[in-house]
Amino acid sequence: MVPNMRVFQIEGDWGMDHLRLAQRPDPVAGPGQIVVRMRASSLNFRDLVVLDRGYGRGTGTLPLIPVSDGAGDVVAIGECVSRVKVGDRVCPTFFQNWTGGDPRPENFGLALGGSLDGTMADLMLLSEQGVVKIPNSLSYQEAASLPCAALTAWSALVTNGRIKAGDKVLVQGSGGVAQFALSFAKAHGAHVTVISSSNEKLARLSQAGADAGINYSITPDWAKATRDITADNGGFDHIVELGGEATFVQSLRCIRPGGTISLIGVLSGLNLTTSLGPIVSRQVRLQGITVGHRGSFEDMLRAMQQMKIKPMLDRTFGFDDLKEALAYLKSGQQFGKIVIAH
Repeated sequence: MVPNMRVFQIEGDWGMDHLRLAQRPDPVAGPGQIVVRMRASSLNFRDLVVLDRGYGRGTGTLPLIPVSDGAGDVVAIGECVSRVKVGDRVCPTFFQNWTGGDPRPENFGLALGGSLDGTMADLMLLSEQGVVKIPNSLSYQEAASLPCAALTAWSALVTNGRIKAGDKVLVQGSGGVAQFALSFAKAHGAHVTVISSSNEKLARLSQAGADAGINYSITPDWAKATRDITADNGGFDHIVELGGEATFVQSLRCIRPGGTISLIGVLSGLNLTTSLGPIVSRQVRLQGITVGHRGSFEDMLRAMQQMKIKPMLDRTFGFDDLKEALAYLKSGQQFGKIVIAH
């Protein structure tokens, strides 16, 4: 074990300027606990929000180790641990105490890299209930990209959306959740339309399997532009709604009667001004999605192995280069997940 483990932590005050490399004592596993040697972490837009305490009371106290996603090896176990053994390759779960079933208030209280210390540490002390085993078909870096973005997409389309072959799906953007949604939808036999402001990214999404693409910078009324695509269906069966304020009204215009809008992101704003009439009269299902539970994560990993689905990775940074990696994430240049090698 590392004698004085490295951590990145936000200390003193919030903000990128207060994110510093530091050391902490090695953790020791107690009853029901395990110690995981982290091998890789992966970034999400959420990590930028946490830096500025954008989630308010949902964010922990300082000093706080950021970043929710990662993968590593079990190097020590406490008494009464039975779910994993030393040497197992694992991912910590985003919500540490949501193992399955319908969401309850207590399920959302313990989130890595927010209310709890995250993955930017050499070693993590975790409950044995808060990890999933990762298949040998995935590298540490690939596995590290899954806990937040991939599980969110899986929860939207599979766990809650019950997607089936032949469904028409609309995915907004080209970020991590959008890319996983594209992969999962195609693997289930769906027809997928993507929207983006970049022709280059639309071309790459097409190569990744997208059936149709619309540049919303060139075609602002993208809902109207999708009518020919869904003419035989009366609209989309599923919409992966990532924009929020600027996109939701158009999503309502192109969802079919009885279709599902999975509300995941609010990148363009939190406040909506729209009529509730279409939701009621067309019996639209509006489903809020916040990542998912451990059981869904394990289902997703089995499906990825069976369907041979691999995450799209962009760049890998070194542990000491976390600030540069976060700046790159903020720039929006990436296509695929940004990974930190430990």
